Amino acid sequence: MEALSERNPRVVFAVKLQRSAQRKKAGRFLAEGANAVAAALSTGRVHELFYSTAAAEREHALIAGAAAAGVRSTLVSDRAAQHLGETVTAPGLVAVCDLVDVPLARILEPRPRMLAVPVEIAEPGNAGTLVRVADSVGADGVVLAGDTVDPHNGKCVRASAGSIFHVPIARHRDVGETVDSLAAAGITILATAADGEVDLDDADELFTEPVAWLFGNEAHGLDPAVAHRADHRVRIPIRGRAESLNLATAAAICLYANSRVRYRADS
Repeated sequence: MEALSERNPRVVFAVKLQRSAQRKKAGRFLAEGANAVAAALSTGRVHELFYSTAAAEREHALIAGAAAAGVRSTLVSDRAAQHLGETVTAPGLVAVCDLVDVPLARILEPRPRMLAVPVEIAEPGNAGTLVRVADSVGADGVVLAGDTVDPHNGKCVRASAGSIFHVPIARHRDVGETVDSLAAAGITILATAADGEVDLDDADELFTEPVAWLFGNEAHGLDPAVAHRADHRVRIPIRGRAESLNLATAAAICLYANSRVRYRADS
């Protein structure tokens, strides 16, 4: 089998998906690496799989399984693999996938019990990590509110380690409308705040009902006007000397505390 070069039209099309505008236009994005590709294949979102000779040796079973499932699986040259990859050391395994985000209404229809709602999140690594955290604690969805990073950004997809294919994700540009929709769905809205009136250690009773967590922007935190819209503002107790926590860490602590109570109540 002759490997496709970086000049092949299919490879050129795929490389262009590294840009947000092209992803939006085509309705496709790239998933790079074994974890992301395996998760994408399990959800039936893969249109084409590109792999290098080295990847074929390393991930033979994964590639063979994709081909057996009817996914177009194509060998590419090492140079093409470098073009397709967005990391310094490209894994040589890239899938062209359907976009994953859904309308907000689709996340709210099944009456979710626990949602993560990062507001104006800008850093793709943080966004991907938050999606991974939400997946690990059994959250029902992630809602990216306001002017946010594209969840299909390569760094976000890699940071999610495949979780972007497991957790429903919605984007809604109007923060006020997002909060209104959550409230209309009967979901208790919690905002993280350093000066919150509720201590996380004392919030267990809140977690027995459906909850949506508002997490602020990495640089500026949560807009006070948005935090004021929440039903409760929750502070994470810091017992050491750290002044604050970054977004992904704060989300992990809050979502785990929520899930501990939720699943204890369900068992």
